[in-house]
Amino acid sequence: MQTIVLVVGVLAACIAAVIAVVAVRRVRDAEERAAHAETRASDELEAAYSGRERLTAALHALDDGVIIFGSDGTELVRNTAAVRFQDARHSDAAAAELIGRLAALALEGEVCERELPLFGPPREVLVVHALPLELDGEPAGAAIIVRDVTEQRRTESVRRDFVANVSHELKTPIGALALLSETLAATDDPETTRVLSDQMLRESDRLVRIVDDLLDLSLIEAQEVPIRDRIPVHVLLEEAVERVRALALAKGMPLRYTPPPEDVAIECDPTKLLGALTNLLDNAIKYSEDGGSVEITAERVADRVVISVRDHGIGIPSRDLERIFERFYRVDKARSRATGGTGLGLSIVRHVAQVHGGDIAVESTEGEGSTFKLALPVAGGVESAVPPFHAEAS
Repeated sequence: MQTIVLVVGVLAACIAAVIAVVAVRRVRDAEERAAHAETRASDELEAAYSGRERLTAALHALDDGVIIFGSDGTELVRNTAAVRFQDARHSDAAAAELIGRLAALALEGEVCERELPLFGPPREVLVVHALPLELDGEPAGAAIIVRDVTEQRRTESVRRDFVANVSHELKTPIGALALLSETLAATDDPETTRVLSDQMLRESDRLVRIVDDLLDLSLIEAQEVPIRDRIPVHVLLEEAVERVRALALAKGMPLRYTPPPEDVAIECDPTKLLGALTNLLDNAIKYSEDGGSVEITAERVADRVVISVRDHGIGIPSRDLERIFERFYRVDKARSRATGGTGLGLSIVRHVAQVHGGDIAVESTEGEGSTFKLALPVAGGVESAVPPFHAEAS
């Protein structure tokens, strides 16, 4: 009997132990599940915060201003580019007022866009775009996007002006050729025929020059990184002087050339730069009186070489100095056409200087002459031997 009781006691103890182990395991599993759930919730929350931070960072990195409103009109997000319209004054206050009006329309479900010119300074053109936001088909607020289109509108304006100017410049020689052709067809006089033929040839040459200059300007503007050859400055200047020497001799005009040291060189597109130098010299000769002189000098100033072309001609009025590098701009239109100018030469010079990392400036006194200064970066290092240079004629 005692044995049976002992066995039963042992079994009861075993069962109790198993039950305790199971209970402990269940508690441990429950704790592990709770810990896992807590970790997962923490990870999800961290991911949500991380995603929101990335989205916020992306919004602040945008160049466009972005403002997000809740369904009740409360502002939720305003990125860095849009901060300028918060508590704004002066011209920005007009933009802030427009943003408020369009936001109200967007909260009512309307998509709208307005262009707003700001007269500054600086002058700007903004486009404000407003659109409603929805979440599960229900209104959830509105988004405002403010874009600065100043440069785009300026480019469009330049393009329109350029097309209008090109049309006008081409129309003149084309119209002259048509009129000369009609007159030539109606005459039998040999002398009149010769005169008309000469005039037609001049107009044809002018038309060709305009087209050539337009092509050159287009190629220069499209070529963001010009061809680079290391060329001594004195070689470029000597070649440019040789190109205009015949014109100078025809006008009895000496060319006084002071060469720079032979070790001063620049990295450039030699054909384009030689064309620009020739253009400056050609203008100096054409706009000087017969018997005058043109002086060409080049000197190194710090890390640049400054090429100066000086004439003692008619000079440029002060009111025109800021505009002479514009396409088709002429100080004296009648004289320009008489000398065969297209109005594009100085614009080409400016673009050549810019794509080579340089600049062009002018000093002038009306009736006394002008000095054009072309500054270009000097090539580094010392050239022990310079290869022969042969530039194509422009």
